Amino acid sequence: MQRLVILGATGTIGRNTLDVVRRNAQRLEVFGLGAHRDVETLYAQCVEFRPRYAVLADAAAAAALERRLRAAGVDTQVDAGADALAALAAQAQVDQVMAGIVGAAGLLPTLAAVRAGKRVLIANKEPLVMAGALLLAEARRSGATLIPIDSEHNAIFQCLPPGSRCGQAPAGVRRLILTASGGPFRQTPLTELARVTPQQAVRHPNWVMGAKISVDSATMMNKGLELIEASVLYALPDARLDVVIHPQSTVHSLVEYDDGSMLAQLGESDMRVPIAHALAWPERWESGVRGLDLGRLGSLQFEPPDAQRFPCLNLARAALRAGGAMPNVLNAANEIAVEAFLNGALPFTGIVSVIERTLQAAVHQVATADEDLASILAVDAWARARARELIDV
Repeated sequence: MQRLVILGATGTIGRNTLDVVRRNAQRLEVFGLGAHRDVETLYAQCVEFRPRYAVLADAAAAAALERRLRAAGVDTQVDAGADALAALAAQAQVDQVMAGIVGAAGLLPTLAAVRAGKRVLIANKEPLVMAGALLLAEARRSGATLIPIDSEHNAIFQCLPPGSRCGQAPAGVRRLILTASGGPFRQTPLTELARVTPQQAVRHPNWVMGAKISVDSATMMNKGLELIEASVLYALPDARLDVVIHPQSTVHSLVEYDDGSMLAQLGESDMRVPIAHALAWPERWESGVRGLDLGRLGSLQFEPPDAQRFPCLNLARAALRAGGAMPNVLNAANEIAVEAFLNGALPFTGIVSVIERTLQAAVHQVATADEDLASILAVDAWARARARELIDV
């Protein structure tokens, strides 16, 4: 019986993880659930799964949850705050931690789980983009195991040679190819992009995701962040990482070997597949997802990404090549720009402009990133402040 903590329990990753747990109740115990402020969803999850701990980042929400649980006779211990989330991730009794908190807020609890030597299932890109070197160094020190949950990186993980580990260059691999759906605006005329609304941007054609990651898919910044993440996870340079548009989202990524052969992982567009794989690894458990009907599927389409349509992808490549603090700056500026777009304070095409100008300013104002947490957080704070200034002008 594996004891599991889910950080980001009320989001898409958290809900899908709990569905896999339902199907494997004899193997998994929900030890703790963490979320931001969604009391209603976390209350229902606590009533069903009876975790020992529930933590909300928002103190008022935590107090409301505790009142409701006590009234229902549920004895889950409720705590509040970022420190409590990190402490939950590092609990001695915990075996696995699903790191599914979106954005930079996921860095500290993910780092706590890594430092505590857990099996950490990384579903959020931002900690690896912000602090990949630090996370890998801490994993080597503690003996933590990192397994990616992003459908693309999990697909790569499944196709790598036996014995491969995150943070080490895989033997015999020529390049990694990340697939991208192209999002909702793959065929939208370029002249119309400035007028697209948040409601249109979050309407992903294949996946059901949260608002922020859906916008990242529409700009293709999600793929840019995944390039940086892939470089960290698999210790490969930008020149050996490629992206291809694949509208069906059936092939989730590919690994090309030195002998010219390619291995690809295929499956339905359902996050329960990579979640079940990571929870069970190296075994295979029930996910609740049916297999592909290849006859019905018919054909698969691939095309190169359009740099004019998806300029965020080139910004991410540039940040990866520059290294140092630039991936951290890129991530922070993107979070602020996407938030402004979703709030109606920035047009869709303004997202890339804010990120690009923040990166340009960082060249002169941000020192090369150190691998310590204080420096990483300082760069993140500077980039967010600079991006807000650019939006408010």
